[in-house]
Amino acid sequence: MKIPFTKAHGAKNDFLLTWVDEVPAEPTPEMAVRICDRHTGAGADGWLLVSAGGEGIDGSIRLFNSDGSEPELSGNGTRCAAAFLIAAGKAGDSLQIGTGAGVKDLRLVERRGNAFQFEMNMGKPRLERLAHEMAVYSARLNTTILNVGNPQCVVLSKELPRDWREIGAEIERHPMFPNRTNVSFIVPVDEHTIDVKFFERGCGETMSSGTGSTGAAVAAIVRGLAKTPVKVLTPAGPLELSWEGSDAWLSGPAEIVAKGEFYL
Repeated sequence: MKIPFTKAHGAKNDFLLTWVDEVPAEPTPEMAVRICDRHTGAGADGWLLVSAGGEGIDGSIRLFNSDGSEPELSGNGTRCAAAFLIAAGKAGDSLQIGTGAGVKDLRLVERRGNAFQFEMNMGKPRLERLAHEMAVYSARLNTTILNVGNPQCVVLSKELPRDWREIGAEIERHPMFPNRTNVSFIVPVDEHTIDVKFFERGCGETMSSGTGSTGAAVAAIVRGLAKTPVKVLTPAGPLELSWEGSDAWLSGPAEIVAKGEFYL
């Protein structure tokens, strides 16, 4: 069985994109795990099944994480899907994409060949716990818990914990998050800049995260550590978040890098 794919990344958060009608069988979590495996598959943080068109929208996506789970939303993944749709001639410079967290508006800011820059409406963040002290991994952490289309737990500190990956893995599966959570660790740089590391639900450590950057920037703003617009320094480069208390807008790249077939 052959599964065609296009590979793209949004700030090195990488995805395999397949037109849903080109998947030769009903997509399953096992398929996602196998195609995303970095040693025996094509390798990616997630697998995006893309449909073109729809009632009042330019396309829709179904996302599998590399562990087979299905998150509600990926900001970087949605930008990659937008690039995929535009490159195929199925969408214009302003487009709407249906996701598990609702329809998202995107605007193409710049295109150079297969490299795109988008602004994306991430929706209105929902603050759940402004300041929550959490005890994990023999540490007491200062966190903010919110939802930006998917769950986010933001850890605030003056410096990055040395064992942040282990802490992230424990928080992801903490009992207070029955559906698991994404985790970000932020260190303030100045009033418009934060440095962030990501431990994503279903993926583990990632180079970047659109929803994670949104959650981190919003948490920094509501905790008085930053002011909009916020430059989010990720290991893959900067993203920028603007938020005035209503919908948050995230600016970032998406680049198409390869095409191929996976032999399942």
